[in-house]
Amino acid sequence: MHRILVIDDDAAVTSVLKRGLSYEGFVVDTVGSGADGLTIARDRPPDLVILDIMMPGMDGLGVLGRLRAADAQLPIVMLTAKDAPSDQVRGLEGGADDYVVKPFTFEVLVARVRALLRRRDAERPTVLRFADLSLDTGTRQAHRGTRVIDLTSTEYDLLRQFLEYPRRVLPKDFLMDRIWGYDFGGSTNVLEVYVKQLRQKLEAAGESRVIHTLRGQGYVLREN
Repeated sequence: MHRILVIDDDAAVTSVLKRGLSYEGFVVDTVGSGADGLTIARDRPPDLVILDIMMPGMDGLGVLGRLRAADAQLPIVMLTAKDAPSDQVRGLEGGADDYVVKPFTFEVLVARVRALLRRRDAERPTVLRFADLSLDTGTRQAHRGTRVIDLTSTEYDLLRQFLEYPRRVLPKDFLMDRIWGYDFGGSTNVLEVYVKQLRQKLEAAGESRVIHTLRGQGYVLREN
């Protein structure tokens, strides 16, 4: 479940958000000061922060700057009574992903929270797996079991296509289009060359073949 941190000195607001967001399936931490918010964010990293501006001590913009410096990808929603356009500009230019003015409609706030979390999850690197083969799309690192496989950029692109469509026959035209583009003017044998190179790397320690040729159809990633 996603963890949400609410930083707001208004106890009525934090109570409503904790109860409502928990009902929506989120894990919710609430604090009443910017300093406490930074401590919780460090000790229990949230997936999203809802942040007020007007708080005693460190205000929301100060907290925003520190949160953004620590994690450039953390979704942050400003939730504040400061509704002037200049305030909204300061918040958004300071690093907030969204700006919601109090009083607010809870359903609208939840919709914005879910939209930001969907975008964050979509942008997160993933690890594609098939049998003992894995490919980290963030580091672009491949493994066969525990063995690290160094790939060229084109080999990475090719392997990723196979791992995104396991056990499906991928026609040569499909792979040529995905890797080199529909207007590629090079030799049509280039795909065979790269498949051969990729197989050699995947099978370098005596592992079984996982990329198979289907004559007249294309290639498929599958176990023997």
